[in-house]
Amino acid sequence: MLSIAWKIRRGGSETVMALFLLAMIALTFADVVGRRLIGKPIYGSNDITEHLMALVVFAGLPLVTAASAHLTIDLFDKLVSKPWMAWWRVLIAALVTVFLAVIAWLFVKHGLNAFRISEVSQALRMPRAPLYFVMALICALSALAALAIAFTGPMVDPEDTHEEEAL
Repeated sequence: MLSIAWKIRRGGSETVMALFLLAMIALTFADVVGRRLIGKPIYGSNDITEHLMALVVFAGLPLVTAASAHLTIDLFDKLVSKPWMAWWRVLIAALVTVFLAVIAWLFVKHGLNAFRISEVSQALRMPRAPLYFVMALICALSALAALAIAFTGPMVDPEDTHEEEAL
């Protein structure tokens, strides 16, 4: 099961996130070159960059969640005895699951509202509702990843030691 999830993570989420980031870099480069050398920026590049930035950030959310790599503060870890630490981690993973599910629900609500009022971006008039629905889906997938790590532990690459080589 984890090997299939690892392949999906490697092949899907990371590739999508990299493609969004590459598109954002290429658009920014082309916009700056057009603005500085030709005097004609790409119309609507701010709108596209805004949408791509949201997609880059949210595409990374399931990866961070599956690896249990969210920013953590270990204030209470010292108060919890070692035998209870496993239960403590399950409780935290369950809370993360609930928070991500609530955020997904809020994005669905906001997406429905954006669809109802036809919310669009400023320059290109791109509808915002699909973006909100994608963000809701990604939050829901992240909630499922958090639920999975509550029972199986973080999904880490067995080949990655997280050690940086000295220069």
